[in-house]
Order: sequence, then C-alpha cells, then structure tokens
Amino acid sequence: MLIKSLATIGADFLTKEVQFEDRLFTLQIWDTAGQERFQSLGVAFYRGADCCVLVYDVNSMKSFDNLNNWREEFLIQASPSDPENFPFVLIGNKVDVDGGNSRVVSEKKAKAWCASKGNIPYFETSAKEGTNVEEAFQCIAKNALKSGEEEELYLPDTIDVGTSNQQRSTGCEC
Repeated sequence: MLIKSLATIGADFLTKEVQFEDRLFTLQIWDTAGQERFQSLGVAFYRGADCCVLVYDVNSMKSFDNLNNWREEFLIQASPSDPENFPFVLIGNKVDVDGGNSRVVSEKKAKAWCASKGNIPYFETSAKEGTNVEEAFQCIAKNALKSGEEEELYLPDTIDVGTSNQQRSTGCEC
C-alpha cells in the first residue's frame, strides 16, 4: 500500500477515521512537526488531548534526541490531570529510506527510551509505504479511548451552574 506523503511545513490539522472495537472513531491530529516556533500555540493544540504521538526520523539522531524535550513540552502545555500515566505512543518513521542503510537510531535504542518512560508503545513505520501505519493508529485509538474512559470516571453526572439571579457587588446579574 502506497500513501501520498507530504512533509509537514509549519503546523497541520488532520483527521483520521479508525475502526476500533466495532466502532468508527475520528481522530483529530495536530501535527506541529516538532517546530519550536509553534510552542506558543501548544496550549491550544494540546489541551484536552487523549493521547500524544511522538514521531521521530530513524535516520536522524537529532530528531530522536528531541523526544525528551517534545514529551516534556507536551506535558507542560497540556497539563494532563495524571501526567505520569498520560498515554503516549512513539513512532520511528522513515524506515524505508535507503533500504534502511541510512538508519542511525536502532529499534533497541528506541525501545529502551520507551521502557524508561513507562513502557510507551513503539512502532516503526514508513508513512510513504504505509508500513505499520494502521497498526500504530489502532494503538493510538485504544490509548485515547482508555484515557477518555478514565477521565469520565471522575466527571460528575450533573453540574450545578447556579440559577440564582442575585446581584453582585458590580451590579451585574450575570
């Protein structure tokens, strides 16, 4: 399966439909391409996220070395209620480049990083050839669903917004 693949320039918003547990889910994907100039938009991009997918290029040690920064920046900007257990998925992309001969980050190294961060699921993909892309999205959907279910456990059934029209010291009734 070949997939039309374009490099992200700037930030991009995509949707992806995933069939999981006999239900169709639409994932909303914010792709910032790891660019620091979009950090100021992080709160808007990341708040309410159910899962964070970190993608690095297996042919670039620099992109792998940025994973810690990207992860920490996400946790700061998103402010999840339980940062230690927030679901992440790591994707090592571009495994197809040069028949794998230009690879500089081993699968073992990537899996060790994942283990050090609480056993983050790891996939090696080729967006260009479609290798492991569907499997990665299945895992993303599963983790996002699990995260959402856990949050729902803590939400009250009703929210009392107050129906009183008492005037406040400002004289406003709102």
